[in-house]
Amino acid sequence: MIKTSIKTLTVFFALFLLTACGTEDEIVSLSGNTMGTTYHIKVVRNERLPTTDLLQAEIDFALELVNDQMSTYRPKSELSQFNMLTVNQSLTVSADTITVFKEGLRLYDTTNGALDITLGPLINLWGFGPDKRPTEIPTPEQIARVKDKADINGFNIKGLKLTKTNPDIYVDLSSLAKGYGVDKIASLLNKYNVDGYLVEIGGEISVKGVKNDGSPWRIAVEKPSTEGAVIQQVVEPGNMALATSGDYRIYYEENGERFSHLIDPRTGYPIKHKLASVTVLHPSSMTADAYATAMMVLGTEESLALADREKLPVMLIEKDEDNYEVFYSEAFAPYIR
Repeated sequence: MIKTSIKTLTVFFALFLLTACGTEDEIVSLSGNTMGTTYHIKVVRNERLPTTDLLQAEIDFALELVNDQMSTYRPKSELSQFNMLTVNQSLTVSADTITVFKEGLRLYDTTNGALDITLGPLINLWGFGPDKRPTEIPTPEQIARVKDKADINGFNIKGLKLTKTNPDIYVDLSSLAKGYGVDKIASLLNKYNVDGYLVEIGGEISVKGVKNDGSPWRIAVEKPSTEGAVIQQVVEPGNMALATSGDYRIYYEENGERFSHLIDPRTGYPIKHKLASVTVLHPSSMTADAYATAMMVLGTEESLALADREKLPVMLIEKDEDNYEVFYSEAFAPYIR
């Protein structure tokens, strides 16, 4: 039997170095809950910003909308409604949902199938989706049968209309939706022409400009350890988004064997390699989020090759017992403090 406890998720968390931020009159600080996690926002105040209460309400509304569009945990979300369609049925959805679907399709090709938004049935089978966790490890026969339901070509997009051509597919946008939420809030703040902000949702981050005292935003990436927060690397993202993915905080064990929540779409099994965390910088938090997930599947060598092809700033940390080894793509050097 599988142990009854799963390690609680705190997404491989990036700590904020927010010292010297100035007074509360100069910085607007907001926080709340969304997408099964928390958000934290710091904004350099200007005369165009609404009151703190109004800005918080606007942010909460925007994040609720993303949940209503793309959550697999909400039965009436656009994504859940799509997943309930049968063959050749169609659903008209928001432009936001179409944007995320299309990015999922693009990144499937770019990552050679390591990022697959139709992986949902396998995620559920292994007990990491909205369905109940299994009481036993899936058999090879179950895995093979469910893996066949993944089909990136199982739907069509025409305008705002999604049509399901394979009735068995179940789309899960969790590898992109949280980052997309960060991008939506960043876009919301940009309309107020603020000089600087830091937006974080569950460890996915987007920054712009500088703090009110002119100093850069700095992000401290944790070492992938369950022993507490230990800084591995301090990063200055500039006007970029940053996403970190790791496999050490969501897993379960059976008979001493560890099963990660990160499923390789190409095999149907949880990943088993030494890569413990991936940090990716990209103008889009949605894209950074998805690349970080895909690279955790790919492993170190394939991830570095992908980063070089796509000119991506990437930091990879391998863990072997208590030893850590860090790898950087060539594009990452300018962001190291």
